[in-house]
Amino acid sequence: MLNEIRTVYLDSELNIEAYRFKGIMQKFPAHFHDYYVIGFIEEGQRHLVCKGEEYVINPGDLLLFNPYDTHSCEQIDGKTLDYRCINVKPEIMKKAVLEVTGHESLPSFKQCVLFQSELVSDLQELHLQISQDESEFKKEELFLTLLEELIQSHSDLTILPMASETSHEIRTVCNYLEDNYTTTITLNDLSALTGWSKYHLLRTFTRKMGISPNSYLETIRVNHAKELLEQGITPIEVAFLTGFSDQSHLTKFFKRLVGLTPKQYMRIFESEG
Repeated sequence: MLNEIRTVYLDSELNIEAYRFKGIMQKFPAHFHDYYVIGFIEEGQRHLVCKGEEYVINPGDLLLFNPYDTHSCEQIDGKTLDYRCINVKPEIMKKAVLEVTGHESLPSFKQCVLFQSELVSDLQELHLQISQDESEFKKEELFLTLLEELIQSHSDLTILPMASETSHEIRTVCNYLEDNYTTTITLNDLSALTGWSKYHLLRTFTRKMGISPNSYLETIRVNHAKELLEQGITPIEVAFLTGFSDQSHLTKFFKRLVGLTPKQYMRIFESEG
């Protein structure tokens, strides 16, 4: 079809693929993959057969295929399919599971369809971050958080409760983020700083602070951006001075937190002057 979109993004930082199909009618015969597939339907209704079980899948349903799960699907509503997924090789999954559980194991997901799953929005956000080549920090946070939910609730693996920690390490991370907000920061940096695994750091920080490390960093950058805009420094300069990759990234995060674009915010103080 002329309006078909078939796109593949390879994320070199997470080492996972992100597929996007839009406007397709293709029937997929019985097949399997040697990697994990985590996907969701955006538009269209399909008949799915996975490991001998039949399903009708709709927008909002999350799909989970283990390596070598045989499956087939075809459109049943006469409309086209819009679909997004990430593909995770076993060796990458094993490393991520080690972060989350402390054990180097491969999960077996118990259900191939999670109907109307709340996790679809998390997967969609991760997929968009990959397709837009956003920062490694944000993508890794989203990926580990998604895997945590899937492993805890829908796999044969167990995540042990985290031991309570003092606030010393959390304060160390906060200080580091506040002192280095203009530079590129990764979860690896923060993990090395505390001696914790990336997953343990992410979950403990979020529990203690009520906000993820990356969101904490974005808030610091926006707060400093506000101060510079109040001084009349242009948004393009402010983006460079506060650690954003460019003006469009500054505008995206600034508007989300402040409710105004950087230019609109700057004009307030121009008129006051």
